[in-house]
Amino acid sequence: MKIEDIIKEKECTIVDVRSYEEFMGGHVANSINIPLGEIQERMEELENLKQPLILCCASGNRSGQAQHDLSQKGIDCYNGGSWLDVNFYQSQKI
Repeated sequence: MKIEDIIKEKECTIVDVRSYEEFMGGHVANSINIPLGEIQERMEELENLKQPLILCCASGNRSGQAQHDLSQKGIDCYNGGSWLDVNFYQSQKI
């Protein structure tokens, strides 16, 4: 299944890995903010979220790094790229 479809069907948790300040400036509805620098210390919280996780940030770089790190820990996750793209996919009808 494509990332776009997973997002549209809301069968995931969207995790924004930007800073809190960036997140407060605009974010995907119902997404949660776990900044990239806090991933390791919040691992238990991440493991308990509905998977797969769709990770997003400003451009896809930080979410790509988070996706790599979380995949190494066995967490089912995808790099959704920019939060604006994820927001667009979520707004689409199934």
